[in-house]
Amino acid sequence: MSLFVAPSFRPFADLQVQVGTPQDVGPGPHGHRRVVPILGGQVQGVGWKARVLPGGADFQLLLSDTLAELDARYVLETEAGELIYVHNHALRRADPDTMARLVRGEAVDPAQVYFRCAPRFETSAPSLRWITERLFIGSGVREPSAVLMRFHELL
Repeated sequence: MSLFVAPSFRPFADLQVQVGTPQDVGPGPHGHRRVVPILGGQVQGVGWKARVLPGGADFQLLLSDTLAELDARYVLETEAGELIYVHNHALRRADPDTMARLVRGEAVDPAQVYFRCAPRFETSAPSLRWITERLFIGSGVREPSAVLMRFHELL
């Protein structure tokens, strides 16, 4: 008998996040920084819907010609008016040519990109408290003007 329960996953939500033109901060001691404004979007959860509020951003650190660390922070508003703060940490990895095309805002084949994330949620809504007490993982696809993500609850 094992003492450990093998993790499994349950679908949680699909997000379509509209993004603006990246602000290129430039190279620094930790890598090349960019800030991508979040303009809005839609969320289709399992049994719920929300919208992505404008005003968030994805703070990117291009660590090499193949690896980017992403730190997105934004707010969702459910149809019931409940607010959810999202802090999503991600890694995006691809060969140098594909990464260069992504940085330029070009469309690329999602199969050529490793894009995985670990979102965390905060909310004061009593009905959603449970999401602050769970871990989630996800995968993403970068399009020229949007980021598509699928989040799963880690069981």
